[in-house]
Amino acid sequence: MPSTRKKKPSKATAAAKRRPAKPRTTKPAKPWQGRFAAATAPIVEEFTASISFDQRLAPYDIAGSLAHCRMLASCGIIPTADSKRICRALEDIGKEITAGSFKFSSRDEDIHMAIERRLIEKIGATGGRLHTARSRNDQVALDLRMFVREEIGAILKQITGFQKSLVRLARKNVRVVMPGYTHLQRAQPVLFAHHLLAYHAMLERDGERLTDCRRRTDVLPLGSGALAGTTFPIDPSQVARELRFTRISSNSLDAVSDRDFIVEMLAGCSLLAMHLSRLAEELVLWSSSEFGFVTFPDEFATGSSIMPQKKNPDVAELVRGKTGRTYGNLFAVLTVLKGLPLAYNRDLQEDKPPLFDTVDSIKGCLGVLTDLIPRLTVNADTMRAAAGDPFLLATDVADYLVTKGLPFRDAHRVVGQAVRQCLREGRSLQSLNLAEWRNLSDSFGRDFREWLTIEAALARRAAGGGTAPANVARRLREVG
Repeated sequence: MPSTRKKKPSKATAAAKRRPAKPRTTKPAKPWQGRFAAATAPIVEEFTASISFDQRLAPYDIAGSLAHCRMLASCGIIPTADSKRICRALEDIGKEITAGSFKFSSRDEDIHMAIERRLIEKIGATGGRLHTARSRNDQVALDLRMFVREEIGAILKQITGFQKSLVRLARKNVRVVMPGYTHLQRAQPVLFAHHLLAYHAMLERDGERLTDCRRRTDVLPLGSGALAGTTFPIDPSQVARELRFTRISSNSLDAVSDRDFIVEMLAGCSLLAMHLSRLAEELVLWSSSEFGFVTFPDEFATGSSIMPQKKNPDVAELVRGKTGRTYGNLFAVLTVLKGLPLAYNRDLQEDKPPLFDTVDSIKGCLGVLTDLIPRLTVNADTMRAAAGDPFLLATDVADYLVTKGLPFRDAHRVVGQAVRQCLREGRSLQSLNLAEWRNLSDSFGRDFREWLTIEAALARRAAGGGTAPANVARRLREVG
């Protein structure tokens, strides 16, 4: 029968028991890992991570966290000493990110968890207090609103800069005449400066739309928690003051799931891009051999890899191309949002790439056009020759007859007959003598010839918004 006496452990075994166990080399746990029995699959981590693009929100996440942390201490929710430690560490993390020494990982999922992970690495468990009374849902809503608010301000400054470029070119060429077009057919003579100021007016409206969007963006969502608000006695007004928000969200469900402000910004940017694209298209046309109205500076043009003579307006063409991309970003976000129930859904992660891309595209387009416009060579003689098209004053002839008492429709018919005669005989309106005009209508008098000059036609268009030199000069003074 075997002995029942316990075997005395060896000295080596006893020493091993006294030694502390080696730490396991496991990956750091997710902040929500307590609910799960298994770790997240690597392929899921890669698929769901947004850190590759939302790290761009880091400055806003740091600023929002600092304000939130100070508020928690002010309200007695976390100790003041802990708040100070957290704030110092957050400021250090911000410097690491700026310096490029911060190590991002797809395991962090997003910028919020990356910063929190680093915070806890630096100051231990105290860092975990920061997330009290908030969720990533209201946190990302805050970051996005701060980002959009700031970027709208930057774009508005660029719009103003571009308008100044248009005004400078208009002033430099204030007497240059060109054909105005409808249906891309020569229509009536206009001042080139008047044409440029049309884009100034479009950009003015673009700025107004973005300014209005910024007003609706300026709402603090922090304090809404995941969706239902928080149980802690927070003071959102303190955070709003520090982050310079003028209003606080009135509904937590809306605050965490609303992306209207992004859609509105993308819509405003799409309209802005459309206006830039229209100008870009005209620059492409005007710089062609067929028009020859403007010449691109060499430093803003490209060549051909096979045709040595080519000088291509690629800058303007890319503005047109990026406009389509901007439209796509708007519809991408609208499509993401269209079927989402309240409140937050992970689909909203996909709002950032289109937003960031549009901001970069618009700022790039505005920047390059602002630099290009003053450097264009305006070929005034070519424009003037095109404006001298013999039929561009046909409407002025009809207007003359109206001043003599003819109804406009009758006057229009008379001038149309004159145009048909000239086309048949290969002549211009100016070549018809008074007898020939009287043969069409006895309303023509000897003063009629005064109407058939470009200068007279321009000067007569003095009604509000018209191309008369006096109007254009006044408008140039108004816009500064």
